[in-house]
Amino acid sequence: MYPFVVFLLLMLNWIIFSGKFDAFHLGLGVVSCFVVTWLSHDLLFQDRSKGLRARMHEAWAFLCYIPWLTWEVVLANLHVLKLAMTNKGYMEMAPRVVTIKTILKTDFAKFVFANSITLTPGTITMLVRGDIIHVHVMSQFLEDDLLQGAIERKVAEVFEPEVLKKA
Repeated sequence: MYPFVVFLLLMLNWIIFSGKFDAFHLGLGVVSCFVVTWLSHDLLFQDRSKGLRARMHEAWAFLCYIPWLTWEVVLANLHVLKLAMTNKGYMEMAPRVVTIKTILKTDFAKFVFANSITLTPGTITMLVRGDIIHVHVMSQFLEDDLLQGAIERKVAEVFEPEVLKKA
């Protein structure tokens, strides 16, 4: 069942993004989606104990997370612009590596968290090993913002709400 769902999701993306509806391109899509499904169907929907209702709630929560993350990216862009364009910003710039112990448990939630950090200007996730994440930050402001844990809490709200209840 799940490989079939993965294949359909991939094929839907293929059709939407290719914009070609002739037999040749659709055939390439079927072959490509089949190969990718065969190689990686167990990576998507790894936790199969969740029902459809829980999956739909998770998808909706993720769609609500995207505008929030976009706003955080805008704020970080403004901060990095200040760092680059002002003398005061030059004095504030203090690159360093920060180590974070995450409360997230699943690999997928950690993946989303790490990529959300990297999408935010001025920060780059360097290494994720177990519950420890190493992040390069450009300034004390970005480090403080990261250590407040807003991104981690938002990711936990979407993918692991039970973790927040324990904390």
